[in-house]
Amino acid sequence: MSTYLSVTCIPTRVSVIGAGHVGSTLAQRIAEKNLADVILLDVEAGRPKGIALDLMEARGLEGHDRQIIGTDDYRDTANSNIVVITAGLPRRPGMTRDDLLRTNAQIVIETTQKAIAHSPDAVLVIITNPLDVMTYLAWKVSGFPSYRVMGMAGILDSSRFQTFIAMELGVSTADVHAMVLGGHGDLMVPLPRFSTVSGIPITELMDPDTIHRLVERTRNGGAEIVNLMQTGGAYFAPASSAYTMVESILCNQSRLLPVASYLSGEYGLNDIFMGVPAFLSCRGIERVLELDLKDEERDALHQSAQAIRHTLDDALKMMP
Repeated sequence: MSTYLSVTCIPTRVSVIGAGHVGSTLAQRIAEKNLADVILLDVEAGRPKGIALDLMEARGLEGHDRQIIGTDDYRDTANSNIVVITAGLPRRPGMTRDDLLRTNAQIVIETTQKAIAHSPDAVLVIITNPLDVMTYLAWKVSGFPSYRVMGMAGILDSSRFQTFIAMELGVSTADVHAMVLGGHGDLMVPLPRFSTVSGIPITELMDPDTIHRLVERTRNGGAEIVNLMQTGGAYFAPASSAYTMVESILCNQSRLLPVASYLSGEYGLNDIFMGVPAFLSCRGIERVLELDLKDEERDALHQSAQAIRHTLDDALKMMP
């Protein structure tokens, strides 16, 4: 007589708060790449439920059996390994990221409180803009150790720089590695010295004027898409950027990625979240890598930090 062991499988769960374009695309990426079960939550109950059902009906065609749940009830997000917060007001033409501050601060504070009540051991990934400030607020509200809270934008900005370099040189993006530090805004700091094509710095492949043009296009990458679309902003690349972070954490890959991380002395900066290269593992941010920057690069990074602090001071007044 055969004996079968009873095995209880504990699924890996990622909760995505906000079922807009970024959140729903991220849910699709996670499920269809068979990475984890997904709970998609939004205040409008019908939208996440409809998106989840639509994605579930595609499972046979996409070849996976991941569960996708749409809900407006935070209880459904319980015991998530990662909580990704995308909820917030989107950018519109003529609107800066800082214009979003007041409304999105209230949203991030509320969603963070509700999510961690049901997933106290989760890693928090913040996508809502203004990104660096929202990440700080989520950290403060959560009470989590700083290594379990991070923001997405550095990967997105670096991906844009990577794309523009590849387009300019007519090479495969697979051979291009780009590095962008600083805040997710006009004062971000693309680093040409640390951006390479098959290991060769782009400073040896392009003239300074061309590099400057690509740097400026990277800084305005989000606004360029907003102005083209008129009724919305980017979501495919942001969703892919967030997926890369989620995958590195869940699969314990320890990938070195530029993410909004808490700094406590690195780069001469303290008590601030901003984009720097960090190793992402199953515990969150394993450690921050401090690059050897030239004086002008460090000055640019500190200027970016000053802009974040200015906005952060206003945001902290909104804390409960």
